[in-house]
Amino acid sequence: MNIFQRRESEIRSYCRSFPTVFERAEGARLFDREGRPYIDFFAGAGALNYGHNPPEMTAALIAYLQEGGVLHSLDMATVAKQRFLESFESIVLEPRAMDYKVQFTAPTGANAIEAALKLARRVTGRRNVIAFTNGYHGLSAGAMAITANRHFRHESWIQRLDVAFMPFDGYLGPDVDTLAYLTKVLEDQSSGVDLPAAIVLETVQAEGGVNIARDTWLQGIAGLCQAHGILLIVDDIQVGCGRTGTFFSFERAGIKPDMIALSKSISGVGLPMSVLLIRPECDQWKPGEHTGTFRGNNLAFVAADRALQRWQNDDFSQEVSRKGELLGQHLQDLENEFPEMATTNRGIGMIHGFEFKDSIQCKQVAQEAFQQGLIIETCGSESNVLKLLPPLTIDGETLGEGMTILRKCLRITAEKCQTLAPN
Repeated sequence: MNIFQRRESEIRSYCRSFPTVFERAEGARLFDREGRPYIDFFAGAGALNYGHNPPEMTAALIAYLQEGGVLHSLDMATVAKQRFLESFESIVLEPRAMDYKVQFTAPTGANAIEAALKLARRVTGRRNVIAFTNGYHGLSAGAMAITANRHFRHESWIQRLDVAFMPFDGYLGPDVDTLAYLTKVLEDQSSGVDLPAAIVLETVQAEGGVNIARDTWLQGIAGLCQAHGILLIVDDIQVGCGRTGTFFSFERAGIKPDMIALSKSISGVGLPMSVLLIRPECDQWKPGEHTGTFRGNNLAFVAADRALQRWQNDDFSQEVSRKGELLGQHLQDLENEFPEMATTNRGIGMIHGFEFKDSIQCKQVAQEAFQQGLIIETCGSESNVLKLLPPLTIDGETLGEGMTILRKCLRITAEKCQTLAPN
């Protein structure tokens, strides 16, 4: 690790949690240069829903390179982009009766959020935006302004005006209706909150602690937006592309946002790709008004087209839901086995959170997991939630093996805590 410590910026993060040099990867496993395998319950922070190096996608990439396909094209038309758009239209949009224009923002999810905020303000002529407690939307200036966590916002020299934070579903406990609170704030002209251009939300707050909004809450937010002429922006960057069991995370609520931000797993293999879906009437850009050099990543288009083929019927979606139920059962067993450590577990599809009473114990379990050959990260405002993000394609045996390692790590941590506890 010498060269990384000597030359790479102190900003590096994940390599501190997983201190080894990785060399290759396949499916749900990573291998370091000594050949040691690790089961991956991290999946590139949600960028590898289909696992590492899915064969049909890597084969398509190799073939495209050997044919001399265009790699960089800005927003010019290419065969690779055409194939992706045609597949996205026929496989994703049309079966769901969704009519959206596609803006390629690239290379990362924050770029899609920046474009959405800029466009919403342009369309409505209003500046204010409403975001939610525990929300995470990226770390560029506009995206950071609607990100709640103090760790990212503290003295970051960003413009913090024109954003109002409201309590997310369940933030104030099960007995407080945060939708009613938001409605009151918007309708009361003395609330001090200006009518916003947009409301931005994640249906599942991944970095925020795997907080899952109820269908009724999402429906209420959508209705509120429609009633007041507010644009609804859904950030589906981490929990879209099948993570919750359906291609879009909001399908369960039956809503249709005005804009949808997609990135991470949209490319299928982890290549940089970011898109913003826009209702046609909101697509009020002038040509070249919002651009980016790397919005034409044709290798990403090639892999993304292959990834979409998995969604031609409901088989893959049903498989994800079935594995998600199995994952939830495993976690419930662990919660029952370690009541002195666990608070609760929650999840939907293949994103689950295991909450600890003590954030130190949570971090210790994650560290021990790496030593035992399992890659898993923490999340939540206090880093007291283990976030489980296995690839959607993980097989049952590997999933079970990973959960066995996690149980072992919980036991080791519990025994250490008992040893250190005062008599």
